[in-house]
Formats: sequence, structure tokens, C-alpha cells
Amino acid sequence: MTTDDIRLIPASQFTIDQLTAIYNQTRVDYLVPMPMNAARLAEYVATYDVDLDHSLVAMQAGELLGVAMLGVRAGRAWVTRLGVLPNTRRTGVGRALTVGLIENATRLHLDFMMLEVIKNNTPAHQLFLSLGFHEVGELLVLRRAPLIPPPDPVIADARRLDPADALALIGRDRGTQPWTNQSESLMNVSEVSGLQMTLADNSRGWLVYQRQKFTLTRFAYKTEVGDPVTMASAFLSHLHHQFPRLDTQIENIQVRDPHLAAFFEMGYVESFRRIEMWRGSPPASLNMQFQAVS
Repeated sequence: MTTDDIRLIPASQFTIDQLTAIYNQTRVDYLVPMPMNAARLAEYVATYDVDLDHSLVAMQAGELLGVAMLGVRAGRAWVTRLGVLPNTRRTGVGRALTVGLIENATRLHLDFMMLEVIKNNTPAHQLFLSLGFHEVGELLVLRRAPLIPPPDPVIADARRLDPADALALIGRDRGTQPWTNQSESLMNVSEVSGLQMTLADNSRGWLVYQRQKFTLTRFAYKTEVGDPVTMASAFLSHLHHQFPRLDTQIENIQVRDPHLAAFFEMGYVESFRRIEMWRGSPPASLNMQFQAVS
């Protein structure tokens, strides 16, 4: 196969069902397959501001070879859902799709791009490095099973937040966040709630989360005053005491997050890791601070 006759077609020219089918075919042997149905993909597109007009499907001789999606927000773009059929990998299809997304972002005057690649997916990692992306950190995907007995809640002045109050908190500076955990991602979903807490030593912080039918997910949090581990222990103890039967799945928690020890103490386990990569530097208007990998 040569890349000369590969056609890159806007994903908006395909139905959600078609995009779901090609995406699932590209992930059948993936390190972490993460299959989707049409409803989940449509939700993904809406939640993460995926621009289907600037996302791409690769075709050759009438055959669908792969897909790559582009999230678009003010001052930045995000490469996501990149997949190539197993029998056409290492033939330039993934490179063509990624280059196409970079060119589309440039047309939108977006020079700063973000992505995450599953750790140990060496071919994809090397592809992104060759196209000018650089590592900025590692991200954890964590789960806490509902069978773990809920802890006694830490004594605190705890206030449960309705969606409006919870959404008002997530716009506050939380430092550099992966795309999935940015404020816009939570603003785009339903059933967002929160906890705002003050401890006996006047430590203060908050947690915002999404409650789905069987799952707690999409966490945003901040310690405003005090020790992050102590504060995280407090809001997690209250959260899991309130919802003892719900599974908890959260993604893209930075390995250097100062709250992280509390999650492990509360029974969270690591499912897998991603490498966070950037191309270009974030504009000053995003109020992000670059952190190089140590």
C-alpha cells in the first residue's frame, strides 16, 4: 500500500453509526480496546467538543482504513480517537491522519495541540514524537470498586452543591489539565454535583463530579487552603459514604497530583497509564503552566 492514493474525508460526511463501526474495527486488538456504541460516541463528540468537520476518515479504493478526531476549543486542539485497521498499520495511514489533523488545526489558527497515548503503545508514541509532539507528563486511569466498604466520613463542615454552584467552581484555576478534565468537559455533561468542605483546622477545598446511573466519574477538585492529601481524604470519604454502591472510574489524573495518595488510601487502583503530549506551547490566555517531564 502507498499513501499517495489515500483520501482523507471529513468525518462529518459519515453517520455516527459509520464512525462507530470504523472506530471499533480499528481497536479490536488494541492495548485497551475501549469499544463504543453510537450513543456513546455521540456523547463523546458533544462532551469533548469534537469538530467532525475537521476530523478525518481515511479511505482507499472505497475501503475505510482509519479515523482520527479533532477536539477544538479556544486556543487549543486535541487529537483523539485515532485508529487504523490492524491489517493496514505501519503503512502510513496513521501518519496521514495525524498530519491531516495538524493541518486542519493550523487552518483554524490553532498552533497548540494536545493528545494522550496509552503507555507502551510504542508505534503511536514514536509517530507523535516524529510529528513534533513532546511529552509533558503521565496520566493515570483509576478505578474504585463498589464492593470496598465505605469509609467513615471525615468530620468537616460539608456543603453539597447543586449543579449551578458546582459548575461555578470548576472555572477556577486548577493548573494544567488534560482535555478530558478541563472545565469545558464538565460544563458539557449532565448530572454534575459537588462537595465544598472546610475542616476543623480551616483547611478548605471542593470536589465536582458526575454521577451516572451506576458510576461516579469526571472528577475536578482543588485544595484552596491546607494539605491536599488531607483534603482529598475528606471529600472522598464523604463521597463514597454517600454513594457506597456506585463504581468509580476517573481518568487522566496527573502522576504528580498532590492529592493522589488519598485516592490510593481510599481503595482506588490503577487501570492503566497514558502519556500526555503537546505540540507547541499553550497561549498565555489559557493560564496554563508548562511542566516538563522530570
